[in-house]
Amino acid sequence: MKISTKGRYGVRFLLDIAEQGENKPSTLAAISERQGISLAYLGQIAIILKQSGYIRSIKGSNGGFVLAKPSQEIQLDELLNTLEGSMKVVESPLPSEEETPYRTAIRIGLYQKMDEAVEIVLKKLTLDKLISGKNKPEYMYYI
Repeated sequence: MKISTKGRYGVRFLLDIAEQGENKPSTLAAISERQGISLAYLGQIAIILKQSGYIRSIKGSNGGFVLAKPSQEIQLDELLNTLEGSMKVVESPLPSEEETPYRTAIRIGLYQKMDEAVEIVLKKLTLDKLISGKNKPEYMYYI
């Protein structure tokens, strides 16, 4: 599984808005400059995020985009599924495809376990946790 630029930039887009504060709208131009993302591409991502209910726009001279819901309610699994579609490593075989016992063993023994691990990690992560650093690993140092 590889997350595309749309997925990566979408996460950065929302993180940027969240870091600015709940009531401080950010323009596409400002986000584009801060994140180093093409304004045109960011505009395409903004449409998807707005239609999906992650952001809302505020009109006027002090307008821009704000999160449509609190950052602690925005889960990374849902966000990436919105931007990327299925996050599965390998899709299940089509009914017309023959699956040998060997392929079934690999699909269930490896790919399904990878899917489950990714899902567990992404379900635990919210925008709030990414911003606050609560997802940083704790290191144990031995001397």
